[in-house]
Amino acid sequence: MSTAIDPRAAALRDRLRGTLVAAAATPMTASGEVDLDLVSSYFAGLVADGAGGLAVLAHTGRGPYLSDEVRAGVIARAVALGVPVVAGIGGTAGVAQARAAAELGVAALMPFPSTGDRVAEHQAAWEATGVPLIAFDLYSLPCPPDVLRALVALPGVAALKVALLSDAMACQRSIAIARAAGRLAVTGEDRMFGPSLLWGAEAALVGLAAAHVGVTADVLRAYAGTDLRAFEAASARLDRLAAATFTEPMEGYVQRMLWLAAEEGRIPATHAHDPYGPALGDVPLSAKDVLTS
Repeated sequence: MSTAIDPRAAALRDRLRGTLVAAAATPMTASGEVDLDLVSSYFAGLVADGAGGLAVLAHTGRGPYLSDEVRAGVIARAVALGVPVVAGIGGTAGVAQARAAAELGVAALMPFPSTGDRVAEHQAAWEATGVPLIAFDLYSLPCPPDVLRALVALPGVAALKVALLSDAMACQRSIAIARAAGRLAVTGEDRMFGPSLLWGAEAALVGLAAAHVGVTADVLRAYAGTDLRAFEAASARLDRLAAATFTEPMEGYVQRMLWLAAEEGRIPATHAHDPYGPALGDVPLSAKDVLTS
């Protein structure tokens, strides 16, 4: 049964339906320095190549590690592009981060999964800002079903992003919970992308779109059409790329996506570093053989 939703959250839900939101990385040097002009050009390239929205400072964007000043600069550069911007918030600074992001004009806030009272954290961000929320069910800290139901029952929650990586049954359950509450089910399933659409996801917010965004956009376009073979071919291409990037150590996917962004020419190699992820060696991943195989 659908639950009451605030008109602001309902408007965002409807605005994002069918949209690919790129979970953008934050290009940085090996020491963690961020060039905001480079961030602007990188974000603009993602939008030009098929992203209808940007999620910044989230899991892929390493938001928890960045200073308030850098966070503000990243958000401002994304908002300036005129697409819906989702900002990651969380931790003890969650409400303060929510207020700062709201002042910069974000369309939505996405609290990071936590071991605390997730419902209270979401409600606090909503009450502090009135900015719609996207709840987040992440593989590294999956949300119990009863908590998910409580989250999507909050009036300020517009959507649920599901990113459970390889747990197909849990993904199906979470999508069903979102849809039953009248919220937008958003796939974050880089390794189950096509299936998650078939299970009922109606939008996408994925780290795989941090580079080669067209590969992901092609799948959404094909799914919205009537050509089954086009959907099959686009999904197979995406799956090949996802299998090369979302592999153990799983947190290394951020570095792999930065390597791919550099290979595409979106960012220079000097800023294709993830100092917060596991060491992967010195051989950058190349998409050329993966996408043409």
